[in-house]
Amino acid sequence: MVHGLGVVMKIGELSEKSGLSRDTIRLYEKNGLISSSASQSETNNYRHYSEDVLLQLRFVSSARKVGISIADIRELTEAFFASCDPSEAENVIVAKSAELKTRIEEIENVVRFLDAALLKVREGLGDD
Repeated sequence: MVHGLGVVMKIGELSEKSGLSRDTIRLYEKNGLISSSASQSETNNYRHYSEDVLLQLRFVSSARKVGISIADIRELTEAFFASCDPSEAENVIVAKSAELKTRIEEIENVVRFLDAALLKVREGLGDD
């Protein structure tokens, strides 16, 4: 559907395009991660989503897959999509990026430990 604000879609189409369930989309909307507009029709209470929401859902979905909390995602999306103050948005984004880079280093340390442990286990298996 084309609307004054561009292409809009109902939740079913958004679900299909994003690969997320309707319940997940509703949860993200309830938590302020995405937004919709009410239908202009008096005969239904459909919600309409802009194409921008699809991009936001891709970000949210990726962030959730790597363990970022809904609260942190909300802070990031508010900073990126809704902040009127670019310096505040920058501060939030820089801080979260630094935090994630630290987590990457920690995960890499654990992977190195596990690789070393696996090597020791495999070496021990050859002692029979």
